[in-house]
Amino acid sequence: MREVAFIKQNKEKWLEFEQAIFGKAKKNPDEMAGLYIHLINDLSYAQSYYPKSKTVVYLNYLASQIYQKIYKTKRQETNRVVYFFSTEIPLLMYQYRRYVLYAFVLFFLFVGMGVLSAKYDDGLARLIMGDAYVNQTLENIKKGDPVAVYKSGSNWGSFIGITMNNLKVGAFCFLFGIFGGVGTFYILLQNCLMLGSFQYFFYQEGVFWESVQGIWLHGSMEIFAIVIESAAGLLLGASILFPKTYSRFTSFKMGMRNGLKIYLSTIPFTIAAGFIEGFVTRYSLEMPNWLNVFIILFTLSLISFYYLILPFMVAKKLKSQNIIPSLD
Repeated sequence: MREVAFIKQNKEKWLEFEQAIFGKAKKNPDEMAGLYIHLINDLSYAQSYYPKSKTVVYLNYLASQIYQKIYKTKRQETNRVVYFFSTEIPLLMYQYRRYVLYAFVLFFLFVGMGVLSAKYDDGLARLIMGDAYVNQTLENIKKGDPVAVYKSGSNWGSFIGITMNNLKVGAFCFLFGIFGGVGTFYILLQNCLMLGSFQYFFYQEGVFWESVQGIWLHGSMEIFAIVIESAAGLLLGASILFPKTYSRFTSFKMGMRNGLKIYLSTIPFTIAAGFIEGFVTRYSLEMPNWLNVFIILFTLSLISFYYLILPFMVAKKLKSQNIIPSLD
């Protein structure tokens, strides 16, 4: 059967699937399971006869969404939060892993730009961070405490203020993706230039390791979370620019919903980073080096495992059990 005829023959059925997925048609779990079986059959046929077509991409997405809706309904009665973090988010990260790759490529590129710009332009650090901040940091370096800025304010006050600011930055990284991803691009560029130039500034002043202790103790999770939030913003932008087989509005709704879920998943990590910055970072230079290194590597490993490794483990497990189709 030609692909056009295949689409024409099943179009109405697939539209019914879409309505069930997006809540326009009420279906109980058994009916959803029946739809899922029919859809898997169509997907298998399409993968056999039209392996590189957009039809396979479209059916893959529908199948994954129906799966999530079925299993979400079944598990809501047990523990919705556990399911969200242990299955739903890893599957989303696997499905949209290319946006994570794009976000990390941009992150390293922009940080590198910040380092090189600071190397060849001594005034960049002052331009980005302001004269008052740079002068204060230089004064702290002379006093032998390069990261004394993290000791200002109370523990709880710093924790709350820093966490709220980081949540706001993360929200901007995601929500500004609504401008076709350009807003996310700009927010990430701004923060990465700041990070790169600031790290080079410390290197230039001969206190690079001290800055690593002060910045990356909490920054490993904080900055990683910003990259993931930027990936959610790029996903949102792509859903508007490249709707594929969906209407632009339907694609936007899917991008907004899935991107929001990814952003929400970063909140615990952002709060944890804020706690470390408020209560631990101020003692970074007084702590033994091994403890600093342990905290940095442990927090970086934890968030890296969750967003970069666990998604592949969950997807592999569910695919091996024939619970979900390929999400490639």
